[in-house]
Amino acid sequence: MLGVVSLAQFLGMTLWFSATAVTPLLVREFDIPPGHVAWLTMAVQAGFVAGTLVSALGNLADVLNARTLMFIGSLAGAVANAAVIVAPGSMSVIALRFLTGASLALVYPPGMKIAAGWFRDQRGFALGLLIGALTLGKAFPHLLTALFDGNWHRPMLLVSGLAAIGGTLVLAIVRDGPYVAATAPFDPHAIRKILASRGARLATFGYLGHMWELYAMWTWIAVFAAASFAASGMPNAGAAGSMAAFLAIGSGAAGCGLAGYLADRLGKARIAMWAMLASAACATLTVVVFGASPFWLYVLVMVWGFAVVADSAQFSALVSEHAPREHIGTALTLQTCVGFLLTMVTIEMMPRLAEMTSWRYASLLLVPGPLLGAWAMARLKKH
Repeated sequence: MLGVVSLAQFLGMTLWFSATAVTPLLVREFDIPPGHVAWLTMAVQAGFVAGTLVSALGNLADVLNARTLMFIGSLAGAVANAAVIVAPGSMSVIALRFLTGASLALVYPPGMKIAAGWFRDQRGFALGLLIGALTLGKAFPHLLTALFDGNWHRPMLLVSGLAAIGGTLVLAIVRDGPYVAATAPFDPHAIRKILASRGARLATFGYLGHMWELYAMWTWIAVFAAASFAASGMPNAGAAGSMAAFLAIGSGAAGCGLAGYLADRLGKARIAMWAMLASAACATLTVVVFGASPFWLYVLVMVWGFAVVADSAQFSALVSEHAPREHIGTALTLQTCVGFLLTMVTIEMMPRLAEMTSWRYASLLLVPGPLLGAWAMARLKKH
C-alpha cells in the first residue's frame, strides 16, 4: 500500500513545478510582465491554500474517503495543467495554475492520511518515504526541462498524463489501513479540538519555520544557480541551473527516507530540529559559494536539498500522533494550509531582495525560519 501511494504522490506532484521549470519559455510565449512571473509558482501555492482551507473547514479529508479525494484531485490537476497549452493569455495561465494548486489540496494531505492509516510504530519512516516520493515528483519537471530544452509543451503534457495515472492507481489498488478512521462525521469543532493539543500546536509552529524556507528555496534555486554559474563564467548557465535544481530538490527524497528511519529510533522532534539547523547553515553558505567553482555549488545545493525537506514528514507524523484520531485528516490539512500560506511571503520576497542586492545574498532571507522551527522542536522534544 505504501509503495502504491508513494508512486501516486510522485506522479501527482509532478504538476506542482511544471510551469516553474519552464518559466523563461512561458514568459516569452505569453509575454508575462516581470512583476507577474513569481505568480507562476505563487498561484499554485494560493490555490493549494484555498483548497486546503475549504477541505479543513469542511472536514473533507475525514468525511470523504481519502482514496476518492486523491483520484479526483489528480484528474482535476492534470486537466488544469494541460489546459495551459491552449490558454489565451498570461492571466489565464496564472488562473489555471491556481486551479492546479487547488486540485493538489486533494492529493497531498489525503495521501498522508492513507499512509498513516497503515503504520503506527514506523509512521515516521512511512511518511518520510511518502514525502520523499512527493519531493522527487516536484523535482521531475526540472529534469524534463533540461531534457526538452526549448520545448515546454511536451513536459506539461507528460506530467498531466503521469498525474492521471497516479490517481487511477490509488483508486484501483490502495485500501484503507487499520490505524486511522477511514471516514468520520462532520464536526464543526474539529479545528478547535486539534488546536487544544499543545503537541499539535508546537508541531505546526515548527512546520511554519520549515515552510518559510522550503518552497522559496525550491522555487528560486534554478535562478540562483544559473546566476552563480553565469558569474563564474560557465557557458549555458540556464540549462545548468535547471539541472542543479533537479539535483537539489531530488536529493531531498533521500533526506526524507533517512530522516524517517532515524526519527522512529531517535525521536521525530530531535531529527526535525537537526535537519532545520543544517538547512539554515546551508542557506547561510550560499553567500560563500556564489560565483565560485560550479563544483562547490552543486555540492552545497545537494546537501541543502537533502536537509531542507528531511524534516517535512516528521511534522506530519507528529501532528498525526497528537491530534484526535477521528480528526487526523483535518489536522494534516490544516497544518499544510497555514504552512503553504506562509510560503507565498518568501516566494514573493526573495526575488525582490535579489533585485535590491543580488542573488548572492537573497537566501539569507530564509535563515530565520528554520532557526525558529528548531526552537519549537526543542520545546516539543521536552514536552
